[in-house]
Amino acid sequence: MIDIEIRKNDSGCYTGFTVKGHAGFADSGSDIVCAAVSMLVINTINSIEKFTTDKFSVKNDEKKGLIEFEFTSDKISPDSKLLLDTMCLGLSSAQESYRQFIRLRV
Repeated sequence: MIDIEIRKNDSGCYTGFTVKGHAGFADSGSDIVCAAVSMLVINTINSIEKFTTDKFSVKNDEKKGLIEFEFTSDKISPDSKLLLDTMCLGLSSAQESYRQFIRLRV
């Protein structure tokens, strides 16, 4: 199962997220659930890096299926917020279709 935790502060502002695990929907290399989650998450990180000036740190371990993303400042841009809102929408839709393979918590 892929476990996704989206973190926000007390003001409701995104602070980071963690994605870990593998879906187990199909064999490695053919797992459309893992591919969908990976595409959404990696595209979001790449977009934040390319289209905003927000600073962040990322740790990953492909074998464990781990991505840890953390903003390094207390406040993020409206663009990063929109990108993360979009990622959450996509992940939520994927969870609805593949509930037994994805757990999303905000």
